[in-house]
Amino acid sequence: MQKLKEIIAVFESNLPSITEQQGNPREVYEPISYILKLGGKRIRPAMTIAAFKLYQDQISDDIIKLAQAIEMFHNFTLMHDDIMDNSQLRRGQPTVHLKWDDATAILCGDLLQIEVYEKLTEIGNIEILSLFNKMARELCEGQMNDMMFESKKVVSNEEYLHMIRQKTAVLIGFSLQAGAILGGASNLESMKLYDLGISIGLSFQLMDDYLDSFGEKAKVGKKIGGDILNKKKTFLWNEMWANLDKKEIEALNHVFESSNDDKIIEFVKRKMQSTKADKKTLELAQDYTSNNHYILDRISNTGDKEYLKDIMTLLSKREN
Repeated sequence: MQKLKEIIAVFESNLPSITEQQGNPREVYEPISYILKLGGKRIRPAMTIAAFKLYQDQISDDIIKLAQAIEMFHNFTLMHDDIMDNSQLRRGQPTVHLKWDDATAILCGDLLQIEVYEKLTEIGNIEILSLFNKMARELCEGQMNDMMFESKKVVSNEEYLHMIRQKTAVLIGFSLQAGAILGGASNLESMKLYDLGISIGLSFQLMDDYLDSFGEKAKVGKKIGGDILNKKKTFLWNEMWANLDKKEIEALNHVFESSNDDKIIEFVKRKMQSTKADKKTLELAQDYTSNNHYILDRISNTGDKEYLKDIMTLLSKREN
């Protein structure tokens, strides 16, 4: 993982240029500094730099600005997601809307998005700006679809995969594609990087769904079964639901009405196993992971693939 640590260290050393903005009132900048300094794995900006390193040896000012823009945009979406989901914690710390208030979080999120466009304007690449706008539109559509799923009794897995492609995968696809474009990749090669990002995003989200129900709290970092208790229409839930008969659905509904959280989680997990929904989810996630390596092997480059391989290795090593 030395290559990954190297590019994350470069990115982290440039964080002050984001978080130490000079402006008034300071109250609108402090929450931005707060959420950016909460950390996270910095996977998206690392992917951007790793894609650039496929074609260039030396890291440029523009690729750092692009990585900053992507990290700011990611945190902007998290800030607004936390308000919509009424989340209390982000990376183990109080969310911005809880630490301050909803109005401040909305305003700071808006300002963070303006900072994103300032960085993209400084880079001055119209193609990247156009691709960013397309990605941002899709991400908003994905968020709306996710919210609409909450009121639907049944969601097909085709619908779900389309939603997570929009909500999760397109930002990863853009991160790799834009980094490659700045590095000088051809249109064909940059599209391969975009496809790789989509595949990585889908495998990541499917594995995330699986671990939410079948992972270990110590490794996953959160209470197991949250998606089950919220009846979240994940691939895992949809696959289980599609294979339940009428009596099983009645029994499941009864458990939700009459049992405590632990019993609900255990009952649903057994149904996920008996319908083989757990196995199918894990297999599909692993299929996408295999596809990731297939795509990477067919990317032509003049630089170093080890940076990107480190990231893919890290993501594939998440354990249940």
